[in-house]
Amino acid sequence: MLKEKLLEDLKKSMKEKNIIRKNVIQMVRAAILQVEKDKQIEVTDEQGIEIIAKEAKKRRDAISDYEKSGRQDLINQIKEEIAILEEYLPKQLTAEEIEEKLKEIIEKIGASTMKDIGMVMKTAKESLGATADGRIINEVAKKLLS
Repeated sequence: MLKEKLLEDLKKSMKEKNIIRKNVIQMVRAAILQVEKDKQIEVTDEQGIEIIAKEAKKRRDAISDYEKSGRQDLINQIKEEIAILEEYLPKQLTAEEIEEKLKEIIEKIGASTMKDIGMVMKTAKESLGATADGRIINEVAKKLLS
């Protein structure tokens, strides 16, 4: 389903001559194909969403580098690419929603100290998936466990 949607959006962006959108979609399709070839599997929609989330994270991390170098043109392009990638991702949870979910997870697994953060993070990533950024999950978990 996700791969078909990407193909349709690629065709549409080519017809509309939207170069940035076309390039982003081609990059995502290439990343999915690379995973399929490397692991010799058929990528599911969930795995595809994880790949898209990784690509969005790469771009968010790159923004700070571009800000340091003062490249506003690249910053604008990266932000546009992130917006395109986010169209394919599930709605992102807010920090408050993440905190509520983490409180449930901490209570469920009986975590009480910072020593338990690994188990909390593992469980949180499994249950929240691509709906939350790992960095935000980590920050909230540290706050709750300290």
